[in-house]
Amino acid sequence: MEKIEQYRTYIQHLLSEYAKESPSDDEVETELIFDKERDHYQVVYTGWKNRKPMYRCVLHLDIKDNKIWIQYDGTEIGIANELVNLGVPKEDIVLAFHEPLVRQYTGFAVG
Repeated sequence: MEKIEQYRTYIQHLLSEYAKESPSDDEVETELIFDKERDHYQVVYTGWKNRKPMYRCVLHLDIKDNKIWIQYDGTEIGIANELVNLGVPKEDIVLAFHEPLVRQYTGFAVG
């Protein structure tokens, strides 16, 4: 359980840092969504751009089966690399945005 608490802390820290550096203006807001009870974490952009409604998920991570599942990563750097730099072993990170048959070739957990 201590490991999971550490993973929650890492995820919340990284997403908060990303959100701070994200472009926000009068029309588009960067939102952090932390469901700590069910271990779902997201960064989304919401608002209006060029007179059209805008909603875009930039990052979506879950914790399940004692691993961090990266459901979506729309960043340039890659949140998986940031997690590894913090000390999370690659075998505890699932790149869920890759097809299950391909995950074995990523160097990360398969699920």
